[in-house]
Amino acid sequence: MYESQSSNLKHKLASGNSTPANPTDEISSQSVEYKQFIRRRRRQVLFIRISQMVLLIMILAVWELAARLQWVNPMLTSSPLQIVSMFGQLVHNGEILSDSLITAKETVIGFLASMIIGMAAAVVLWWSSYAANVLDPYLVVLNALPKVALGPIFYIWLGDQKSIYGMAIAISVVVTVMMLASGFREVDSGKLKLLESFGASKWQMLKKVVLPASIPNLVATMKVNVGLTLVGVIMGEFLSAKAGLGFLITYGGQVFQMGLVMTSILILVVFSLIMYGLVSYLGRWLLTKYNFD
Repeated sequence: MYESQSSNLKHKLASGNSTPANPTDEISSQSVEYKQFIRRRRRQVLFIRISQMVLLIMILAVWELAARLQWVNPMLTSSPLQIVSMFGQLVHNGEILSDSLITAKETVIGFLASMIIGMAAAVVLWWSSYAANVLDPYLVVLNALPKVALGPIFYIWLGDQKSIYGMAIAISVVVTVMMLASGFREVDSGKLKLLESFGASKWQMLKKVVLPASIPNLVATMKVNVGLTLVGVIMGEFLSAKAGLGFLITYGGQVFQMGLVMTSILILVVFSLIMYGLVSYLGRWLLTKYNFD
């Protein structure tokens, strides 16, 4: 292999630094180098994925071994096999499916509601500088307020079910408004002034420039909003729900069934990955369809 590389190097030195006589050879050489780069890149990605899987398997193996050898108390930590057994029991009883669907429905509704409310509020803040100046300090205060403190208020005002949506929206909507409004303000002012010089209305500037140019910011906001909405739903279920994954976690903690708690958390992880994947796919579709430069 070393001799082959040396031979190639000598060949290049013998040919000198002049450009190839035939442009087709240069294109072919670049194509070969590009293919080699793609292969190296694929090997790196494959190596990273294998390393991630090996790390996960090692963590689960150490966890199971520690529980079996009593290095840790399995009543406090559970174990991977106990989680698998608990998951099988919940699937057999049909409980886990209904609770997962309840949490999924609450998360999707909370996500859509917070995005719609946040988008409308951000448009108002962009449209009216007076409204932006008046509401800006209130947004800062609301963002700093611990939303869990609002739980009892939502429960009294909205009841046990609707308070879950209230908690989800309260946690995610303020961040949504602030991120979208910040994205609107960062739109190139030169393009807006150009449209204004041609007599464009505020609505036309919003529709033709501001909203298309804010698609990357909108995608980033949706990705952040998925996690915040799920946190809000689980917090709401902790406080008032009679079903759902948050309720299962609370119930498992009260009756000291760590397997039920760990199984519910694992399902939440899978559910959040699915939601994030769907939002990422939607974001790529929006960026492709409404590419704005």
